[in-house]
Amino acid sequence: MTFRLYPNKQIEQSLRYHRKLHKDLYNAAVYNRFTQYQKFNHSVNYFEQQNCLPAFKEIWTEYKEINSQSLQATLKRVDFAFERWFKGLGKRPRYKSIRHYSGWTYPAKTGYSVESNGENGYLNLSKIGRIQMRGKAKYWGTPTTCTVVYRNGKWYASITVEVIDQALKPDVLPTGAVGIDLGCKSALSITDGESHQQIEAPKFLRNAEHLIKKASKDKRRKQAPNRKKKVRASRRWKKAQAKVSKITRKVANQRQNWVHLVAVEIISSNSFIATEKLEVKNMSSKAKKGKRKKQKAGLNKSILDVGFGMLRSTIKYKVEQIGGVFVEVPTKKVNPSQTCPKCGHQHKKTLDVRIHSCPVCSYVQDRDIAAAEVMLYWAKGNLPGLGTILEDADVTSSTSRTRKQAGSMRQLGQLKRQKFNSTGVDVETHPSTK
Repeated sequence: MTFRLYPNKQIEQSLRYHRKLHKDLYNAAVYNRFTQYQKFNHSVNYFEQQNCLPAFKEIWTEYKEINSQSLQATLKRVDFAFERWFKGLGKRPRYKSIRHYSGWTYPAKTGYSVESNGENGYLNLSKIGRIQMRGKAKYWGTPTTCTVVYRNGKWYASITVEVIDQALKPDVLPTGAVGIDLGCKSALSITDGESHQQIEAPKFLRNAEHLIKKASKDKRRKQAPNRKKKVRASRRWKKAQAKVSKITRKVANQRQNWVHLVAVEIISSNSFIATEKLEVKNMSSKAKKGKRKKQKAGLNKSILDVGFGMLRSTIKYKVEQIGGVFVEVPTKKVNPSQTCPKCGHQHKKTLDVRIHSCPVCSYVQDRDIAAAEVMLYWAKGNLPGLGTILEDADVTSSTSRTRKQAGSMRQLGQLKRQKFNSTGVDVETHPSTK
C-alpha cells in the first residue's frame, strides 16, 4: 500500500538528512566489499558487515539516531545487489549519488508506527516526527514493513500489511476460463472459446511523444552535468529536466492505471487464464546492423508502450490472489500464432498476415483471437494434435506457490543463528527464547 506523505519544512529536512545517511552507508558498504577483495582477497558477506555496525556507529555517531534495523536493511540492499551481480542478473554494483538513492526501509515493526485504518492517517517515524499521509488501501491489516521513498520531488510511504487470506479471496470464485494473446495493435485478444474480445492499445507514449521531444530539445540547450569535466548542471537544466520527468511520469501513471483496470475486469469473471510465455527483453532488443532498424525501433516502442511485462505480471498476481490458476504456454513448443485451434495444423504466417485461414479445415479467424484460442485449448488439454504437458508450462496458483529464497529480512532473521566471528569461522548459536 503506497501513501503520499505531506511533511512540513522541518520534518522534510530531517527526511533528507536520513536519506543522505543511508546513501552514505550504502556506498561505504560497497567500498568495503570491493577493497577487502582487491587488497586482501577476502569476500565480505552480509553478516560480517552487520556485526560491524556497532563499531561503525561509535565512530560515526550521527548513525546512533537511526533505527538499527533500517541500517541492516540498507546493508541488505548491498548484499542483494552483489548477489544479482554474481548470478549474472545485474550489473556491477556502483556507488549511488543522492539523486539515484530513493529512500530506506524499516523491515520490522520498530522505528515507525501507523495511525490509519487504511484511508489517510499519520505516519510516526522515530527521530523524525509525525507526518500526515493520504491514500486509500484496498485491504488493510497489521503493518509489518515500511519503506520511505523520495520520487520526483514528493515523499511516499510504501507499507506492507498482514491480511487474512479470506479477505483477499471473493465469496464466490469466478468459474470462467480465457486465453489471452498480447499484441501491439490490439493490446489484449481475449477468448473463452465462444465469445471474443479485443482491447485496443492505449498508446500513451505515442500521444505524449511530441511533448517529450519538445521538452528534451529545450533541455539539450542548457548546461548539462559532466562528472569527468567536473561541470555542474545549471539551474535552467534542472528545471528542464524536471519538466521532462513530469511528462514521462504522467505517461507511466496512465499506463499503470490502465493495466490495473484491465486486469481487474478480466479477473472479475475468470479464475483460469492461459497466455504465452514471452521474453519481453529479447523481443525489444536492438536490431542487427542493416536489418530494418527503423521498423524494429518502432516495434520496440509499441511493445514497451503497451507494457507486456507489466500486463502479464499484474494479471498473474491478481489471479493468484483470488485463488485462481495462471498458465504460461511454452511458445516455442506450441507456436500459438502458427497453429490452427480447430484442427491443430501448423503453417507459417508472416507478421503482415493478420487473418488466420487454415488450408486444412478452412477455419477463418482473426490471427490474435486464433492464437488465444490455441493457448486456451492447450491449457485445457483439448487442442487437436498437441497434448498438454503441464510440466512444460509455467503453472502457478494460490495453492501451488512456493517462495524461493530471496534473502528477505524474515529469512535473514532465521539465519542470524549463524554469527560470523572475527576469525571468519561460522559459529552455531542457539536461538533466543525471548
